[in-house]
Amino acid sequence: MSHTKDEEASIPLNAMPRASDVENDLTHGERLEVKISEGRAAAPAKKIVIPAFIIIPLWMSVSICVILYNKYIFSSLHFPFPVFLTTWHLFFSACATRVLQRTTTLVDGARDIEMSRDRWIRSILPIGALFSGSLILSNYAYLSLSVSFIQMLKAFNPVAILLISFAFKIQEPNARLIAIVAMISTGCALAAYGELHFELFGFICQCAAVAFEASRLVMIQILLHGLKMDPIVSLHYYAPVCAIINACILPFTEGLEPFYALHRVGLLVLFSNAAIAFALNVAAVFLISVGSGLILTLAGVMKDILLISGSVLAFGSQITALQVFGYSISLGGLIMFKTTGGK
Repeated sequence: MSHTKDEEASIPLNAMPRASDVENDLTHGERLEVKISEGRAAAPAKKIVIPAFIIIPLWMSVSICVILYNKYIFSSLHFPFPVFLTTWHLFFSACATRVLQRTTTLVDGARDIEMSRDRWIRSILPIGALFSGSLILSNYAYLSLSVSFIQMLKAFNPVAILLISFAFKIQEPNARLIAIVAMISTGCALAAYGELHFELFGFICQCAAVAFEASRLVMIQILLHGLKMDPIVSLHYYAPVCAIINACILPFTEGLEPFYALHRVGLLVLFSNAAIAFALNVAAVFLISVGSGLILTLAGVMKDILLISGSVLAFGSQITALQVFGYSISLGGLIMFKTTGGK
């Protein structure tokens, strides 16, 4: 069932997390929506701070583990039910955030948000629906595409964000943004052209997931502008919505088959998989307070490179020199996009 930037209250679109990272990333993520809330009206509890040299490698490790673990379940354990797995992750996260709310200070940011019925219907519900679609489509892509190829395609996410922003006149195109769009698009095209095991269905699913995710991030910028929601608070609101939406979709997509196949994975795998996905969001809360935007961007790039390398070792994914060249171009555009604030 995303995908970490340290920005000001007015958050540029590139500072928000990708849903596929959240799930693969559940939110990833690499991805964070808004800076953690600072200051409380009443005397706040002292916040726990984990040093950067500990939390950055920890976040990278958990993020990589989530994606490889999901791929392992889909492929090696022969459990090809992404809607069920995403629904389970979201249900687990919805319960976990409420437990944390009662036992820790990690979800205290929810107290600062006035969540009226009207705001929930106009903002949380449609954004949650896009989040759900992004997670499901992204996980469907893992059924037929390699982890390495999907990570390369995810680099196109900033381009989708910019194109939607141009369409809604949130941002005006300029020479720098056009150069970024051209670099990332060219790199992704080369990576796709160099893929040895190209599957059209998986490619379409991943492209649709990128479109859903970009639309979600733009809607967050429009509808939730000014609200301060860290990854745990966001999950607190979105996880129940997404879990219910997915549960309604499940009978029409996978039916009862996932329940008949649960013996292939077992309870230990199900719970550990959901717990690791949720732990990624907890790690993200600590991550956003320890480094500058540039450091977190470079950490994200390094994480993607390690993930691609890990997929080659773990699943025998094959990558070509053309894909490496194309992805290098995309990374250059991605770093430009994030370090310039998407402007």
